Amino acid sequence: MNGRYIKRIEIESLWRGTRHIVWDLKPGVNVLSGINGVGKSTILRRTIRRLVQSRENLERSYMQGGVLLTFEPEEADTVRYDVVRSTDRPLVSADIIGKVDDAHLTTELDWELYQLQRRYLDYQVNQSNRIVNLFTSGDPEAQQKAQEIAQEKSHFHDLVDDLFQSTGKRIDRSANELYFYHLDEHITPYVLSSGEKQILIILLTVLVQNREPYVLLMDEPEISLHIEWQQRLLELIVDLNPQAQVIVTTHSPAVVMNGWMDRVTDVEDIIVD
Repeated sequence: MNGRYIKRIEIESLWRGTRHIVWDLKPGVNVLSGINGVGKSTILRRTIRRLVQSRENLERSYMQGGVLLTFEPEEADTVRYDVVRSTDRPLVSADIIGKVDDAHLTTELDWELYQLQRRYLDYQVNQSNRIVNLFTSGDPEAQQKAQEIAQEKSHFHDLVDDLFQSTGKRIDRSANELYFYHLDEHITPYVLSSGEKQILIILLTVLVQNREPYVLLMDEPEISLHIEWQQRLLELIVDLNPQAQVIVTTHSPAVVMNGWMDRVTDVEDIIVD
């Protein structure tokens, strides 16, 4: 059963038999901070690994791989989640390279964008189906609700155009897949800068969650992001999906400076032994 969010992360022996971690989470934004080497990324990676290994028949008390996750509601045994990675390393996996024939896909961020394009197409089909169902349901407010559904994608386009306006880029709103106009040139997202790809991946991931309960896990998403984008990042995520639980590690004060300081937890404060 899918839960709405992760209520607690408990990790036994974070570092070779030491450091038992208990982190109680909020349903919205959760930021983990701390100096280099204290274990922020390790906590996130082990949480992700535990989610990947989740099975419906796991017992609630089972600590798999030294990690116990408690969900809301308590009877849930997993959650829907997305992981956003920040590195833009060259693609080296033969398995991945063999799946695509686009010469523009050269980095890991390109591969993430390629996969998200598929989800973006599915998202648009689902939105169309929702609108059709509204008009055939006899709902007296069908017109208004349909406009609200259609506005979600338009709002995403507006946000991206606003972020990219300083470099003269704007989304091609007539295309089913994501394409951009740069001055008079029609371009794919794979030729964007690393920072542009990174913010696009984050916002597109949140959009295709369809405003439903999801957990979004990000390790140092500020990498490659302009300082202004770092400051707006959490606000933009919550705007696109108010039901998303965000679990993020960061070194950047800019990520939390616009009203998120009360959502910051230091790693040292969740060590219980």
